[in-house]
Amino acid sequence: MSSEAESAVEAASPSSRLTLTPDRAGGAQPYEYRRVELVEPDWTRFPGWRHITATQWENAQWQRVNCVKNVKQLRAVMGDLLDERFYADLEADMQHTATMSMLLPPQMLNTMVPAGAPGGAAYTEAFYADPVRRYMLPVASDRLPEWTSHPHATRDSLHEHDMWVAEGLTHRYPTKVLAELLSTCPQYCGHCTRMDLVGNSTPAVAKLKLELKPVDRYDAHIAYLKNHPGVRDVVVSGGDVANVPWKQLEAYLMRLLEIETIRDIRLATKALMGLPQHWLQADVVEGVERVARTARRRGVNLAIHTHVNHVNSITPIVARAARTMLEVGVRDVRNQGVLMRGVNAHSHDLLDLCFALQGEANILPYYFYMCDMIPNAEHWRVAVWQAQQLQHDIMGYLPGYATPRIVCDVPFVGKRWVHMVTEYDRDHGISYWTKNYRTSIEATEADALTKRYAYYDPIDTLPESGRRWWAKQED
Repeated sequence: MSSEAESAVEAASPSSRLTLTPDRAGGAQPYEYRRVELVEPDWTRFPGWRHITATQWENAQWQRVNCVKNVKQLRAVMGDLLDERFYADLEADMQHTATMSMLLPPQMLNTMVPAGAPGGAAYTEAFYADPVRRYMLPVASDRLPEWTSHPHATRDSLHEHDMWVAEGLTHRYPTKVLAELLSTCPQYCGHCTRMDLVGNSTPAVAKLKLELKPVDRYDAHIAYLKNHPGVRDVVVSGGDVANVPWKQLEAYLMRLLEIETIRDIRLATKALMGLPQHWLQADVVEGVERVARTARRRGVNLAIHTHVNHVNSITPIVARAARTMLEVGVRDVRNQGVLMRGVNAHSHDLLDLCFALQGEANILPYYFYMCDMIPNAEHWRVAVWQAQQLQHDIMGYLPGYATPRIVCDVPFVGKRWVHMVTEYDRDHGISYWTKNYRTSIEATEADALTKRYAYYDPIDTLPESGRRWWAKQED
């Protein structure tokens, strides 16, 4: 990389370090906090958006209509900023390895290389290195040439579909359910854990489809919850609830609030960050206020869970959307990020993000998940020991209530703090975990609470002996 390109990369993403432990040289603190004021990147730096007004930009419908869905549309926005090699790299990934189709709202694309850079080679290098680009717009050269997928990777790595008790209703934990209302989002993340269901089919993945009409699917959810009073907590998700027409979503939430045993409702929406304009629409704000008022009156905790992975994604309009939700009565807005190499797998990146979330946007850092074992995701995943080190390195900087837990979502087990591993074979990259409850598909398994469940580190992170061992297993 040229010195000009290196400068462009540093300017575009000052905290996008790829190492996993902070520099402890000398007597300085490993991390120095400095408050950074949020800034909305100037979208007119992109040739295709030079004449877009602030009124257009803040309009949710404009954002949806102008989402970037293919290479042709990306070219129209970027003009001559990117070299042709990037587009070829992107096309190769879309044709052979991408598990999610391209869908980028302007808001999200605008947070890539936010400080700008010279065009041509320097900009292309900065765009390649950008942490938001790395997971929202993956290219073929990002993927590992060997062990692109782990041998144990599966499309539904958490077996959520296996645990459906009604279409789209996963009963995985004793007191909690996941309600997938639909299979679309305003934006598609390359690492999506529900890549078997969410979004359009790609050449690499033919997606499953929800078959029931929404009204029938929602009726089935409500009927199950009325008949299972042990469930008290509903995560309303998808896809993304921002894609559910508001009247339908409000009606569903009001029906949940009529069930006396439901005490927690969480709305899952990455769009609070990717399309904050949606959550600032008058009809949505007024509707959330009605739901929140009813929740408060009935003693139910209503929260929004969003998904932000890098500090560059936190802009003033994102903060405004989060604060608006709090002002109209949502109890908490929380963040559930995903640890990914090249994006945030460094303590500095996590701390920068958490301080921006908690201090500037009133979004509570809640979880960081280890990226799930889905196909073609090995270049993003971190090993358990790396996640443990990250948890160690972020302790003591944030307020205790705003210090996120780093968790491993173990198949058939569920979320576990990364230090809760029962046994860990570092050479082969196999960790073993136990659990204290049965899922909805284990009612008759006598050993469900005593057996150990395996989780696997990325093979490229293993010592040479471990990599050789896995190569033999594949022979």
